[in-house]
Amino acid sequence: MRKSYYAAHVYMILGLISGLYYREITKINDFEGDTQLSVVHTHLLALGMLGFLIVLALDKQFQLSESKQFTYFFWFYNAGIAITVLTMLIRGTETVLGNHVPEAVSWIAGLGHIVLTVGLILLFVLLGKRLNEHTKTGPAEAEPVKTTT
Repeated sequence: MRKSYYAAHVYMILGLISGLYYREITKINDFEGDTQLSVVHTHLLALGMLGFLIVLALDKQFQLSESKQFTYFFWFYNAGIAITVLTMLIRGTETVLGNHVPEAVSWIAGLGHIVLTVGLILLFVLLGKRLNEHTKTGPAEAEPVKTTT
């Protein structure tokens, strides 16, 4: 569970820093157009921080991190976010600076999205297994309600 907490915390910090970066680089360069930098902030906060806070809550309920498959999810998902966000930063920065963006950046961004998707699939497979295990064991039987007369 600690891994999810730390990941969420790191993504919160990176999300805030990326928002500051976007604001400052566009201000310094007097840039007023559209750029990928405008959505790096929200990607880091939504996919990173909020995503891992949700995983943390699910882990608390279903002990997801006790499975080896959780480790695979964790690293694929983080790698997918890292690749995707780095390509967004490169494309956005080059756009603000007025430089040509190589086509390879788009291909690498696509790869990042594929890796991110693999991570999400692993999470859903793991969650499905845990839900099935939870359903088979069933909830604990409730004690009879005592009434006073």
